[in-house]
Amino acid sequence: MADNKLYDSIIKKEPILKGFSGDKKYCVTVADGTKYLLRVVPIEKLEAWQKLFAMLERIAGLGVPMSKAVEMGTCDDGVYVLHTWIDGEDLEKVLPCLSEAEQYLLGVKAGEILRVIHSISAPDNLEDWAIQYNGKIDRDIKKYQEREDIRLDGGEYYIKYIEQNRNLLVNRPQCFIHGDYHAVNMMFENGELIIIDFDRYSFGDPWSEFFKTIFSARISAHFTTGQLRGYFGGEPPLEFFKLMALYTSRSILTVIEWATPHGQEEVDFVIELSANILKWFDNMSNPVPTWYLKDFHVQEIDGVSFKLKEQFDFSFLNEYGKVFKIFDEQASGCICSGLIRRLINFKMRSR
Repeated sequence: MADNKLYDSIIKKEPILKGFSGDKKYCVTVADGTKYLLRVVPIEKLEAWQKLFAMLERIAGLGVPMSKAVEMGTCDDGVYVLHTWIDGEDLEKVLPCLSEAEQYLLGVKAGEILRVIHSISAPDNLEDWAIQYNGKIDRDIKKYQEREDIRLDGGEYYIKYIEQNRNLLVNRPQCFIHGDYHAVNMMFENGELIIIDFDRYSFGDPWSEFFKTIFSARISAHFTTGQLRGYFGGEPPLEFFKLMALYTSRSILTVIEWATPHGQEEVDFVIELSANILKWFDNMSNPVPTWYLKDFHVQEIDGVSFKLKEQFDFSFLNEYGKVFKIFDEQASGCICSGLIRRLINFKMRSR
């Protein structure tokens, strides 16, 4: 933790009201005019947030683009943490304004970043993952079945899929996981992706992180497809999709439990989300969701990105000049290119 007291030099504080964490959040300005994100939590969370602060420093040291933790201490309201301020936009608002290729490439970047985050090893003394997660499954199914107020249409499909695929949990590795990795917890600043909100971190199967794609897929299938390919450096294996479907099945049963105290609007959101999940996974009979775009690829030549159904070598275009534009949305299905021709030793000859 830093020794200086930026907190004491705050001259302006503006509350930030979005989010579900329950933390108090502010955009603050200190005496030299610099802005920071201030988060304040109850004093009983001191030890947990000391661990989080140390972890954030470690993640930042890996080069992950993120809101960095710069100072932590106690104040009259509890424990405070100051983070670097991200002067950008919420990614969920930006994505619909971008081209499909741009959405996809941001997803690829998100996947590559997540792979770096997952390079942090889990402690050696963790309980076996299959034992841990099967215990959670048993608890959550029991809770869900005991509820009489809210049930998900098609909930039996989730439970059936879980019971048929528990064996996939055996011998899974564990590492640091963000815990809430999806487009809503990312920002877009100066053309770059910034990751935020690491406070739900834990250690577990790295592939368990991907059940949160249900939130990104609602916004952009291209971004979410790109995230998977960026993480794996290509096509994900079928075993991954099977496990993602398992983690998604268990998690949607718990999300309805979370939504209830937050009001009917959130309950309605989860019910709609569940309906989408069952469509994507064909009532959990197909582990590869329909939002995954098998026939969508993005290539780049001379700094110009364009989309294709499959990869193709366009290097022959270099013989004709430098590409400045690719027209990849022709009604004919053809791809056209605009090139700047290099003219060398051109001379006018007189008659």
